[in-house]
Amino acid sequence: MNYVDMLYRLAVSLWAGGNAIFTLLLTPILFKTESRDIAARIVGNLFPAYFKWGLACGAIGLSCRLLGKSGISKVPAVILVVMLAITSFQAFYVEPRAAELKRQIGSFETTPKDHPLRREFSRLHGVSAVCNLVVMAGGITLVVLP
Repeated sequence: MNYVDMLYRLAVSLWAGGNAIFTLLLTPILFKTESRDIAARIVGNLFPAYFKWGLACGAIGLSCRLLGKSGISKVPAVILVVMLAITSFQAFYVEPRAAELKRQIGSFETTPKDHPLRREFSRLHGVSAVCNLVVMAGGITLVVLP
């Protein structure tokens, strides 16, 4: 295995692993151990760096894939492009919009669930959760593909 292929595997593994730790471990622990408002603030503060991490790992992974294995299956490159597109959508549309809604809502603990801003935030949260799971599935797929 050459260095470009090793860097590809490392970038994809770090992206998928970071996604899994954030989604399956860190966030549930925060929401279980802290009040909803505090947990939401902590997670909200982490999101910009979380998405930058994904974009950086994805860009490195895609570059390495194109440089190292350009003559082989294009499926991994397509998966990476889709993952990057989804992460970009989250980073540049969903997260800023959700952050603005959280600012307007103020407190999730005192604002009724049927409030229009909370409903819009819940919709965006659902979109983001699906996007996150798709990116995680893509990363896992890339880790196990040759």
